[in-house]
Amino acid sequence: MTRVKRLFVIKTRFEAYLIIFALALGAMTRGAHYTVQYPGVGGYLLFAATAGAVFLGGAKILDALRYEREAREAGADTAEKAGLKP
Repeated sequence: MTRVKRLFVIKTRFEAYLIIFALALGAMTRGAHYTVQYPGVGGYLLFAATAGAVFLGGAKILDALRYEREAREAGADTAEKAGLKP
């Protein structure tokens, strides 16, 4: 079960960029459908909302990776000072 769970964990920035790309691709497709389904300003506002959601989600994913890396490094430093192996 642990091996399966590891498949759903983003470990590197490259993996994060691939996921963000997939989210953006889906969001832009959804936005294009919105412009057809809701012609005029409403459709374009929904299109912009889908793009904005990807920007916010992507930034959150990249920030989370950075925070996790910093926490690992801080933990390794603390363990090293205590004379333990990280």
